[in-house]
Amino acid sequence: MTVLVTGSRGRVAATLLDLLAAAGVEARAGSTNPADLSPPAGVAAVPCDLTDPATFDTALKGVDSVFLYAEAAHAGTFAERARAAGVEHIVLLSSSSVLAPGADTDAIASRHLAAERALAAAADSGAFEVTHLRPGAFATNALAWARALKTGHGPALPYPHAHSDPIHERDLAEAALAVLTEPRLRGSSHWLTGPASLDFTEQLAILAEVTGRPAPHTVTTPGEWKESVAAFMPEPVADVLLSHWAAHDGRPAPLTDTVEELTGHPPRTFATWATDHAEAFRP
Repeated sequence: MTVLVTGSRGRVAATLLDLLAAAGVEARAGSTNPADLSPPAGVAAVPCDLTDPATFDTALKGVDSVFLYAEAAHAGTFAERARAAGVEHIVLLSSSSVLAPGADTDAIASRHLAAERALAAAADSGAFEVTHLRPGAFATNALAWARALKTGHGPALPYPHAHSDPIHERDLAEAALAVLTEPRLRGSSHWLTGPASLDFTEQLAILAEVTGRPAPHTVTTPGEWKESVAAFMPEPVADVLLSHWAAHDGRPAPLTDTVEELTGHPPRTFATWATDHAEAFRP
């Protein structure tokens, strides 16, 4: 079996490449800029820009399975090229946001949903099997606080008690490895979460304990926060995040046992993630 891993600069994909190499599974690292990659020994890096269909055919040649990021722009074309290349299985890294009411009009969920539907249309023709991984919040989202915490000021939060279900990127990679290598797990949709629902203040307290440094925060208004991110975050995305945080303010996020069902072990805690990334939060 040969697996094409797209988005190989991403943390989940890079971890998956290491796991595939350790398991003796032949892999190919796809990226917009393959020269910037440092894949495991024996893993070829190839151009694969999910926004440029001209890169698809070469990346897919000789591939049996694909780990695919949910880039909706050309998902239908990617599915067609994968079918033509003889791909048998695509594992899509989607999002649990597709399960929420109004996903069709949500600026974040709609992109994942569009990618899911594009692949489903091809799968319905019998071209290949599709498996959806639908994680909730990535623990790596906390890295957005790193710069502020390094200065000792901490992030400005419009909803400091908004809950999420942070999941370690290694758990996602191990789940991907499981569905790629276990035929019985193919063709399903898997909702993955971390082991606990934590609000932002609880995550910051864990970071403080792990790093041995203060992890303060300030409270800002939604409008002020939106203005502060306007230079790098599209307004529809900012609106979705604010709406999501408001809906989960003081409300624990639902949790699943899917990580353990797929990998054989409970999901790693946020404290474990913080320990693994502690240096990112220290000066």
